[in-house]
Amino acid sequence: MPKGRAPLKAVVTYLEQRQRPALLCPMPVNLHVALMKQQDIPLHFYRYLHYRTGREWHWVARLRLDDDALAKIVHAPETSINVLYLNGAPSGFFELCQTNKETVNLEYFGLMPHAHGRGLGRWLLSQALESAWENSPSKVTVNTCTLDHPAALPLYQKLGFDPIGQSETFLHPLTDADLLRTAKSP
Repeated sequence: MPKGRAPLKAVVTYLEQRQRPALLCPMPVNLHVALMKQQDIPLHFYRYLHYRTGREWHWVARLRLDDDALAKIVHAPETSINVLYLNGAPSGFFELCQTNKETVNLEYFGLMPHAHGRGLGRWLLSQALESAWENSPSKVTVNTCTLDHPAALPLYQKLGFDPIGQSETFLHPLTDADLLRTAKSP
C-alpha cells in the first residue's frame, strides 16, 4: 500500500450494454479532429495519455505498473487503443479489451482537460461503442466510480448502458515518488 496520501473512498458502478446503440452521435462541427488506432503504443505515450486524461479522476492503477506488466496489458492482442487528436494534439483516448468471445470491456475512456466542453465526449464514446460492437459480442461492459467525471455515469446511461451492480473501494492517490517513477520510465 502506497504511503503518503490518505485513501479516497469511491463507489464503483458496473454497467453493461446488451444491444448495439441504434443512434450514434455525430462529430461536432468546426473542429479539426482525428481518431487513430494505436498499434503497439509506446509505453511512455500510453502513460502520458493515461496521466493527462485521468489525473483529475485519480486513474492510478496503470501508472503504478512496471514496463513489463503494462506492456503485457496494452500490447495484448485483445486490447485496442484509439487516440483522439484535436487540432493535431492528443486530446483523449479509449481502450477496449475483448475479455472473451462474448464480452468487450471499455477499460478506459476520457478526454484531456483542454478537450472538455466541446461536445467531443458523446462522439468519442459513440466511436468507442462502434468499435466495441464490431465483432458482434453479446455485451459491452464498463465501470465508473464516484471519483470519475460527474457526467460519466449519465453519459453511459444515455448511450444505452444499464447499471448491474455497485461496490465500494478505496483508492490510493499517486505519491510524488509514483509520479517521478512514471516520468523517468522509457
